[in-house]
Amino acid sequence: MAPEKEGKARGRDKFSQELMALQARLMELAHLAADALEKSVKALLWRNAEQARQLIAGDAAVNSLEDAIDRECVHLIALFQPVAGNLRKVMAAARIITELERIGDSATNIAEEVLTLAQLPPRAFHPQLELMAQSVQEMVRLSLEAYSRSNTHLARQVCLADDDIDALDRAIIQDLLNEMAGAPRAVVPSQSQINIVRNLERVGDHATNIAEQVVYMVEGESIRHRCQG
Repeated sequence: MAPEKEGKARGRDKFSQELMALQARLMELAHLAADALEKSVKALLWRNAEQARQLIAGDAAVNSLEDAIDRECVHLIALFQPVAGNLRKVMAAARIITELERIGDSATNIAEEVLTLAQLPPRAFHPQLELMAQSVQEMVRLSLEAYSRSNTHLARQVCLADDDIDALDRAIIQDLLNEMAGAPRAVVPSQSQINIVRNLERVGDHATNIAEQVVYMVEGESIRHRCQG
């Protein structure tokens, strides 16, 4: 093999190795974010203030890893100047880590509401709140599976599920607003639940954004704001 071709081959191999390492770290971040979401929901349903405090303290790890992976993305682009599919893989990773960091932020916000609710007399949650939380967690799981498998079919399933989450968001919040209007003592706990619902809805949006990036990465098509089955 000619020296020039040999050098290019080594460069491609090096890029592939670093891209695989980048994707592995992305999945590490994904695990942290998904775990934080799961723990925040458990802390809520079990009214576990101590678990909520631990989760809030752990948010720094998500932020730190997101920053590190972002620097790696910049490094890969600057050093190897990838094009076409390889460039899409790096760009998708850079966007996905932002969504994962925001999922971690929403998990922290939910945990903070757990601390608020822990100071109040126990009150039943909205009957559909747990269903919404479980559905959002499934969206996150599917979006990450779609990424790890480069599966656009799964990605589009996530996009379709977002409509159901939006409908739950509207219905639950309206019920809670009605409860607040009819019972002054319900104002603080209901407002806290509204904050939780809004954060769950945002997580659904972040999962959808991850799914959209999977389609972009695999097919080269941007479907932002028009993700369809």
